[in-house]
Amino acid sequence: MTETGLAVADVRDPVRYLWWLVRCQKRRVAAGAVIGSAWMAGLTLSPYLLSQAVDRGLQHRDLPVLAVWVGLLFVAGGLNATLATLRHRTMTRIRLDGAFRTLRAVLAHASRLGSAMPRRLGAGEVVTIGVADVWVLAQALTVTGPGLGALLAYGIVAVLLMEISPLLAVVVLAGVPVLGLAVGPMLRSLQHAGSRYRERQGALADRLVDVVGGLKVLNGLGGKDTFALRYRHESQQVARDGYRVGAVTSWIQALGAGLPAMFLAAVIWLAARMAAQGTITAGELVAVWGYSAMLVVPVAFLIEGGFDIGHALVAGRRILTFLRLPVDIASSIEPCGYEALHDPASGVHVVPGSFTAVAAASTADAAAVVDRLGGYGPTDALWGDSRVDSLAVRERILVAEPEAYLFGGTLADVVAGRHAPDAAAVQRALHVAAADDLADGLPSPIADGGRNLSGGQRQRIRLARAVFADPDVLLAVDPTSAVDAHTEAAIAERLPAARSGRTTVITTTSPALLERADIVHFLVGGRVLATGHHHGLLGTEPGYRDLVHRGSAAAAPQEDAASRAGW
Repeated sequence: MTETGLAVADVRDPVRYLWWLVRCQKRRVAAGAVIGSAWMAGLTLSPYLLSQAVDRGLQHRDLPVLAVWVGLLFVAGGLNATLATLRHRTMTRIRLDGAFRTLRAVLAHASRLGSAMPRRLGAGEVVTIGVADVWVLAQALTVTGPGLGALLAYGIVAVLLMEISPLLAVVVLAGVPVLGLAVGPMLRSLQHAGSRYRERQGALADRLVDVVGGLKVLNGLGGKDTFALRYRHESQQVARDGYRVGAVTSWIQALGAGLPAMFLAAVIWLAARMAAQGTITAGELVAVWGYSAMLVVPVAFLIEGGFDIGHALVAGRRILTFLRLPVDIASSIEPCGYEALHDPASGVHVVPGSFTAVAAASTADAAAVVDRLGGYGPTDALWGDSRVDSLAVRERILVAEPEAYLFGGTLADVVAGRHAPDAAAVQRALHVAAADDLADGLPSPIADGGRNLSGGQRQRIRLARAVFADPDVLLAVDPTSAVDAHTEAAIAERLPAARSGRTTVITTTSPALLERADIVHFLVGGRVLATGHHHGLLGTEPGYRDLVHRGSAAAAPQEDAASRAGW
């Protein structure tokens, strides 16, 4: 179960979730079912009235009687048109209510997940859920109106035909089982093909977000062609899956139109023979034709409803996968004093007030240490003797990620974040991040996500924002990976001084930063292999020496690339 506004959503499976959406607006759904059933039943009235007009008025050349039946036919048509309008409006409201209720659930859960969400689900998948899946799911709710009405109308026609001819009624009643046998397996195939298509569609959207987000970096460092080829290959796979979905869909729609027409032809042929033999009257022949033609509508609604439900189950599984992502429940217990941080999974130990560096060949291993120390996701990390995940650490620990989102606004507003943009404090933070030059050289305002900035500019502003926040514990992941060597040297000199007396942990392989660290943890395979000072590790750990020298050798090419990219 997950809470959404005033109600609690049932997220155990798509069927239960759809039923929950129905219960949330049960009065409207009930009204839609009544109106839809009345409208569908009203469709059976016109053939009956037409048959009476033929038998009682036209055949006997009784114009007053004919006028009465024609008048009733006109009234029935007007009433049914009104019911059709009400049905459509009610179904639209049901669909919109279901879609927006699901959107609220998705947005509320995204808010609860917070910064942990990007670690668990790609941005492209979230966007696809919000702009496509919620509407596909909501479309299935419209089955509650015309779907029930279609079954009712089918039964009414069968009863009316039974009075005319049991043989004709049996032929009509056989239609639904035949349609089920023909379309049912295809609906299951549609779900399987749709699931594969939807999974790859989400992955492709994630790829597109990654490419667009890193376009400036790719322009500066190269690699656009490689990513373009990879995107083209994945998009072709999505297209092939889409063709499979389209093939199944086309067969379902073809059968939905073709089989009712075949039944219509069979019923009319039998009725015409009976009329020729005198078994039924001319008016009853007209009625049989009208009933059979009218059955195309409910049968089409039944097939369309099955089609919508099949798509909804696929979309619902993706939505519920997101809604079931576990939320880290924040504790209300405030951590006391300044305690050491310890990550048992890696062996990293952080002394209070120290400037600590974590060096690893794998950026992911180093970032995982930061996540555990910061209390993001499953963690056994300790604050003193207490588990980090048992404490309310958000006001004490700040995790500065390399891709943290930048909100739009002036430079001062972006750096200050949720705090008041004190001009002097903003300038100090920019100086620590070696971003003094940005005060006069940036576009104003800065666009959402910093999309009108270069990669290096965004990284320095993120660092300035973290410095401005001045947390008790700052955990920064590769804070200088996108800047040139001169800027990195300035940051290495200023950051430890600005953070004096507070705990700072950075993941880096930069010699300039490692040299300034009070203590360095060298990770291999996610575990601490050695701990010490930078120069001591250079002399005792060949792996550490090779790692640092690789970073040093890459500095000059990085600086040239940064210059070409406008950093």
